[in-house]
Amino acid sequence: MFYPPALDLENVAPLDVLAIAAHPDDIEQTCGGALLKMSAMGYRTGALDLTAGDMGTRGTPERRIEESRAAARILGLAFRENLRMPDARLENNISLRLTLMAVVRRLKPRVVILPYWEARHPDHYYASILGFEASFLAGIRKLDDQSEPHRPFKVVYASLYANVQPSFVVDITPHFDQRMESLFAYESQYGESPDGAGLFPKREEIYDRLRSIARFYGNLIGVKYGEPYVVKETMRVDDLVTMGVRTF
Repeated sequence: MFYPPALDLENVAPLDVLAIAAHPDDIEQTCGGALLKMSAMGYRTGALDLTAGDMGTRGTPERRIEESRAAARILGLAFRENLRMPDARLENNISLRLTLMAVVRRLKPRVVILPYWEARHPDHYYASILGFEASFLAGIRKLDDQSEPHRPFKVVYASLYANVQPSFVVDITPHFDQRMESLFAYESQYGESPDGAGLFPKREEIYDRLRSIARFYGNLIGVKYGEPYVVKETMRVDDLVTMGVRTF
């Protein structure tokens, strides 16, 4: 399998799709399949981790960032960066919003993928709020006259772990195994370790769970594996004859 070379984090052309999440490995779990699919279609994709998982039971921040770069190569990303915001202490304040806004302006994504806005872990729902508000603020010229304003065209929410009806499901059948490979690049989190042994399921169990979830969402659209997403806007259809997913 071909992996692109190490990433150049300083000189990045505008992205088509940017995924933003709280911790390294969140993106791989929830929207890695869509990122792989978009990359295979020729789009420029990127990932932005807000924290390095400093408070996590397993691994060090430095190791998790290194693992995230290995995962980025597997996902075919054109960009990945970690903002080193405070793990387990994310909050919606002006400092973090403007920091994230500056990155959105630099990367100029057309589509932003965020975590679903309700979650068990506070960092996850704060990442969603921060990502949405920073994307909006990035379009206000007077907030920062030292950079060119940019507002993404579309924000979508990865809803894999949310008990909600998806707005749409992406067919990730050709990319499921590679998505899992990118997740298991985080050896500190999914390898054998005595740290938190009673808290974390084994790698085989994680694979089986995520495979079952992907099969469930794939079944909703008549494919083997799927990833669910939610949008807040009404979806537009221009051609009833070419609509996907058959009724009978």
